[in-house]
Amino acid sequence: MSAGLPFGESAEMYLKTIYELSAERPLVPISTMAQRLGISAVSATEMVHRMRGHQLVEHLPYKGVRLTGEGRRRALRVVRRHRLWECFLADHLGLPWHEVHDLACRLEHAMEARVTEALAQHLGHPARCPHGNPIPNTEGLLPSAPGVPLASLEPGASAVLQRVHPESSEVLEFLAARQILPGAALTVESVNLSDQLWAVRVGDRSEWIAQGVVNRLIVLPDTPKGRG
Repeated sequence: MSAGLPFGESAEMYLKTIYELSAERPLVPISTMAQRLGISAVSATEMVHRMRGHQLVEHLPYKGVRLTGEGRRRALRVVRRHRLWECFLADHLGLPWHEVHDLACRLEHAMEARVTEALAQHLGHPARCPHGNPIPNTEGLLPSAPGVPLASLEPGASAVLQRVHPESSEVLEFLAARQILPGAALTVESVNLSDQLWAVRVGDRSEWIAQGVVNRLIVLPDTPKGRG
C-alpha cells in the first residue's frame, strides 16, 4: 500500500481525481469521476462506498461526492509527490514541459514518505511545479495561489499567466506549441461565445483558444476588468 491509504494506488487516483474535479464544482458526480478515470460508474460507485467507510469522502446520493478533511489531506500528499516529480523530470532531466505531467502520474505512487522528502530536499524545496501550481507541504496543506481564470476577463483586459490547472497532456502540448507558459503576457482580444473560442494575444501574435483551455489558464490581471 502507498502513503497509508487503505486501498493503495487505486484509492490515491480516486482521491486525486476528486480533488482536481472539485475545482470546477463543489460536488463531483460519480459519472464525471468515472469518465475521467476511464472506468465504469459501477466500479467508481463501489470505490466511493469503500472510501466513505474510511471517512475519506462524503457521498450525497444523486448529487455527487466531496472529500472530507482527511481525504483532502491525503489527496494533496499525492499531489505533492506528483509535482515534485514534475520538477525533477523537467528541471533535472530536461524532459519537455508538456510531457512531465503524464510521466509524473506514473511515478507519484512509487514513493514512500521518506523518499518524497529526500526528493524535495534534493530539489531545494521548490514552491511550484513547472506548470506554475503550488506544491503542498508535508502535512498535505496547499499554499494560497492567487489568480483567476482567463475566462473571467473581458475583451481588452491583459494579464500574466500564473499556472495551468487542471493539467492534461493534450492541453499542455497545445500550450507548449504556442509558447503559452507561466509568465507569458496575455491580452483577451475577443470572445466568440457561439463557438466557445477566445482570441488571445500572446506577444506579437493572436491565438484562437477553446473555452475549455481558457478555463484552465489561471492569470493575474493587469487591470480589475472582469465579468462581474
